[in-house]
Amino acid sequence: MWRRLLSCLAAAATIAAAACSEPIDLKQSLQAVDITAGWHDAGIVDGKNKLVPSVTFRLRKSIDREIRPLQLNVVFKRLGGPAEEDWDEVFVPSVTFDGNQTAPLTVRSDTGYTGDPPQSRADMLRHSAFRDMRVHLYAKHGSAQWVQIATIDIPRQLLAR
Repeated sequence: MWRRLLSCLAAAATIAAAACSEPIDLKQSLQAVDITAGWHDAGIVDGKNKLVPSVTFRLRKSIDREIRPLQLNVVFKRLGGPAEEDWDEVFVPSVTFDGNQTAPLTVRSDTGYTGDPPQSRADMLRHSAFRDMRVHLYAKHGSAQWVQIATIDIPRQLLAR
């Protein structure tokens, strides 16, 4: 019985020490790399061609400490007015590292542009009502505050499937 109690106390002390360790500066420790961005062909929705903004990237960490749990909030903003306009947000509840980087992460907005056929997807990108997008990538470790770690402009290009 004493052995089990001591084992539990040791485990609790280890967890408490980890929880009280020095916070990680995500802005300095994380970098978005291998970035590919553009417009994904979401197919035909309600009889219309649909394009959605998409970004694929890896996160690379510059420290050898474990960053877990790590969450992302990917915020899509529409450009072209006097200020950026909110478009969509995608929450990534858990990001894991393989060594010092993640596998490629692809994030797409559910909200997009639609066009009536026979308008091609390329024609949609050239339409006068089409507005460019920017992605703000925020990360959060544990109970810390959200930190912006990258800003990515979405080019007017169709992504290969």
